[in-house]
Amino acid sequence: MKGISNASPLTVHDLTVAYQKKPVLRNVSLTIPEGKLIGIIGPNGAGKSTLIKAIQGLVPVASGQTQIYGKPYKQQRKLVGYVPQRETVDWDFPTNALDVVLMGRYGKLGWFRRPGKHDRQLSLQCLQKVGMSDYADRQISQLSGGQQQRVFLARALAQEAQLYFMDEPFAGVDAATEKAIIQLLTELKVQQKTVLVVHHDLQTVEEYFDWVIMLNRRIIAAGPTQEVFTTENLHKTYGGRLQHLGAVLSSSPDAVLPEEEPL
Repeated sequence: MKGISNASPLTVHDLTVAYQKKPVLRNVSLTIPEGKLIGIIGPNGAGKSTLIKAIQGLVPVASGQTQIYGKPYKQQRKLVGYVPQRETVDWDFPTNALDVVLMGRYGKLGWFRRPGKHDRQLSLQCLQKVGMSDYADRQISQLSGGQQQRVFLARALAQEAQLYFMDEPFAGVDAATEKAIIQLLTELKVQQKTVLVVHHDLQTVEEYFDWVIMLNRRIIAAGPTQEVFTTENLHKTYGGRLQHLGAVLSSSPDAVLPEEEPL
């Protein structure tokens, strides 16, 4: 939504994050364009999840700063939606699918106002968009992994955000759910929303994303997928961890797979 600000949806400047004095991210700088579906890729331990958590203040930052539409995250949190990794959620918490989605409305309401009729109707519409309206009263612990992921996507939709962070939304879901998710993300992009997705499947990067961030504790490359998702940058990002890439690099006739190296 251009009316929010002329600034970028997300600007990261010299961001460094360390756990027990060991850098996990080092001097990360990014400027993200609006209305793009952006993949964040890199090997395990590259700092992908840490990056989106640090931007939202969910983990301590050693140095650097981030801005959402030109202002600190704390001032712009209402503009941000977040879907965490499914494995980090306590699915035994006694609540149903509709209540989970309604939680996405508290950013608009504040914690002292209860959701009203409009919020409930909107939340039901969000469940319908992800194919879960029939499960509104179902306890989340009774849902399958794919269904749980759809509920969390519905909660993010209920936030009516402009910038979304999604941490491995395709992990452990069935093909139908993955197709539904990417369709939903594409619709968000059409609405000029900006979506950053931590992603592992290199074979779908070119199909799913029109912008990509290649990360291995530092930024290896960031930009339009057709420009930066190259054999050279894949080698720089993954090194000896790059395996079974014949299908991924089939579009590059001169691609040479890297020799295996011990991790």
